[in-house]
Amino acid sequence: MTTAPLSPSAPLYAQLTSPDAASDVLVAALAECWTEVSDAGGAAGFPFPPVDPAEVAAEVDRLVTGLAPATSRLVVATLDGALAGWLNLRRDPDPLVAHWGTLHHVQTRLGVRGRGIGAGLVRQSRVIARDEMALEQLRLAARGGVGLEEFYGRLGWREAGRWPGALRLAPGDDRDEVLMVLSPL
Repeated sequence: MTTAPLSPSAPLYAQLTSPDAASDVLVAALAECWTEVSDAGGAAGFPFPPVDPAEVAAEVDRLVTGLAPATSRLVVATLDGALAGWLNLRRDPDPLVAHWGTLHHVQTRLGVRGRGIGAGLVRQSRVIARDEMALEQLRLAARGGVGLEEFYGRLGWREAGRWPGALRLAPGDDRDEVLMVLSPL
């Protein structure tokens, strides 16, 4: 799903639903973005910078290999033809929980922050989850203390709970893990 830009510098959003949809150039850009965000201290899955680019590349390969329309999609944003951000939208196929999905690794390149790309990715995911995957709600876990609760709150998400001190970034630097939900979609 791609939306038309409003101007030459407006982001384009697309989703990838199978491994063959990801070009080698895109896979490399995903790993580069993830490394950049993680090394800057971003809460995107690699909490201890600097990260090993080979480990990041292996994780990107694992995500891409696991793409499937019913259970795992990548939502990407491009700006002027370059990757600006991405996230992973997943669903567990177990019938007990198949009605909800989760967002993972929501991230944008540092140089394009403040332009609404992250919010656009989250909004696109909501539409995909509801209209294409027939999901009823979305969930995510966010690192507390970095403003993510407010970011997602502005997009209609609400805090469903938190695990106090669940994340230890360094001795004396424990953070809450904030559980958030978006429902209805």
